Amino acid sequence: MALVGASGSGKSTLMNILAGLDTPTAGAARVAGHDLLTMTAKDRLAYRRKTVGFVWQQTSRNLLPYLTAAQNITLPMQLSGATRTRTTRKAKSERALELLELLDIADCRDRHPHQMSGGQQQRVAIAVALANAPAVLLADEPTGELDSQTAEQIFAAFRTANEQLGTTIVIVTHDQTVADEVRRTVAIRDGRTSTEVLRRSEVDATTGHETVVAREYAMLDRAGRLQLPAEYTEALGMRDRVALELEPDHIGIWPDDSDHD
Repeated sequence: MALVGASGSGKSTLMNILAGLDTPTAGAARVAGHDLLTMTAKDRLAYRRKTVGFVWQQTSRNLLPYLTAAQNITLPMQLSGATRTRTTRKAKSERALELLELLDIADCRDRHPHQMSGGQQQRVAIAVALANAPAVLLADEPTGELDSQTAEQIFAAFRTANEQLGTTIVIVTHDQTVADEVRRTVAIRDGRTSTEVLRRSEVDATTGHETVVAREYAMLDRAGRLQLPAEYTEALGMRDRVALELEPDHIGIWPDDSDHD
């Protein structure tokens, strides 16, 4: 899924809370059975090491420059506290190679970050975030510094992790076009959810042709207020006042074309 919003909308704050980097002061925040409001410092450290993975926009924050790709991936496993035996070292090495092969960058195994392209570095960063098999992988503007073709490779890597490893992927971005790359997009404004788009595949029973169907939802607050997407209201010239009509199974909303003072 993608969490989309303009600068100042609250998406980075939410991401830092979910990553265990910031502590919420109110409300509720639960990830994979963990209550983020009641965690101790020790619990929070274990949570960051084993439950969530994180990918930053800047590759320099994801990888240590003096380690190879494989070494960068095994480092989180070493920090998780596993016993350092020959068997576990071998298992870590095998795990690193499996992730590199899964993300189609096995040839980067012995390369240092400066020997890799930006897209390769970011895919290695995804492998690092997946090293300890987290339930959730969080990514903050992971394609912000990449061209469109390379960005597609990164989204393909996220899809692979989601589909083959069962990892939940949450991408924070200001780029609305990311909605075409994910199954679910949640847009936030002023710290609140404004709209949600769900995409699903449908197969025609007759032809067997598969199509992707997207449905957009708007959020209704406790007072019954509804925020309509700007592209919808602009397309129909809606402003100031709209006409409403209650039907048996839905509410109709139309531009107000009546004469009024």
